[in-house]
Amino acid sequence: MASRQYATFEVADQLFGVEVELVQEVLSFHEYTSVPLAPSAVGGLFNLRGQVIAAVDLRVQLGLDRHVLDGPVMNVILRGDDEPVSLLVDRIGEVIDLDESAFEPPPDTLSGPTRDLVVGTFKLDGRLMLALDVRTAVDTYRVPA
Repeated sequence: MASRQYATFEVADQLFGVEVELVQEVLSFHEYTSVPLAPSAVGGLFNLRGQVIAAVDLRVQLGLDRHVLDGPVMNVILRGDDEPVSLLVDRIGEVIDLDESAFEPPPDTLSGPTRDLVVGTFKLDGRLMLALDVRTAVDTYRVPA
């Protein structure tokens, strides 16, 4: 029975997950530099141990109100093709092992921008975890549905 590990997090009380091997680290950060003329999903830039990281606001990508960046915000830093990129999220969850046979396509009831960002789902105890399409989630030039 093959399994995959997912790092989980929440946005607007919805549980999301990304495969652990795509995650560089998770941290709380509070000093962001705004980027004039950047797409609205770019929450800002921050310096992580000498490396400039772009922070993509997952709330905006989901069609929700932006994060307020006046205090610490949770970041899921993903390994990008060229450089790391951060997703701004509401809360960090845990790393969980999930059986690949439990993976299901997104439900038909999932609509709007969320549908574009999800590759599938896992039913957990009383909760649905949406597996995030990382490439789409960090694409700040896409037009949400």
